[in-house]
Amino acid sequence: MTEQSPAPTTGTVPHEAIAFARRAELLGHRGLTVWLTGLPASGKSTIALALEESLLESRRAAVTLDGDTLRHALNAGLTFDAAGRAEAVRRAGEAALLIAQSGSIAIASLVSPYRSDRDLVRARHATLGIGFLEVFVDAPIEVVKARDPKGHYKMALKGELPAFTGVSDPYEPPLSPEVHLRTSDTTPAECVATLMSAIAARTAS
Repeated sequence: MTEQSPAPTTGTVPHEAIAFARRAELLGHRGLTVWLTGLPASGKSTIALALEESLLESRRAAVTLDGDTLRHALNAGLTFDAAGRAEAVRRAGEAALLIAQSGSIAIASLVSPYRSDRDLVRARHATLGIGFLEVFVDAPIEVVKARDPKGHYKMALKGELPAFTGVSDPYEPPLSPEVHLRTSDTTPAECVATLMSAIAARTAS
């Protein structure tokens, strides 16, 4: 967890950019960040990729930022302690912000277990007037342990995988998410339909 973003690099001055409102006017729609958070194996990545495809089919530019994939590039080398997780969320948040500023839909799919880290990403978007849709991908711990597609819960329960969210590390669910998806009794297609409606309502120019 962290309290603030790093200070800008000394000696740099941001260049002017096309105003977000002007970009929305030219494109006919606004950009948005859709932030999927939840326990490992709750269904975040499945929903994110299906949502991206649905948006692309409707001719809306969209990009998925998956937590595991980011740790092979942008977030490579970061640890899974609180500081490492905070930096991973911050970097993903900044990447999502750039995508949303362009008028596209950024779909961030990260466990992002700490509220304070997610709140910082939301605050960054609010400062720049960019929409932020927090989505709680909710599945009971018994359900995600049973799914365990990567075998991580079994490893964590044996002590072979330290600092694993839901076992040895906490998960702080959103208190007031814009969308709450209960994946133990909702299909991915139903989740995507819910999100498509929420996105449409928030991106009209």
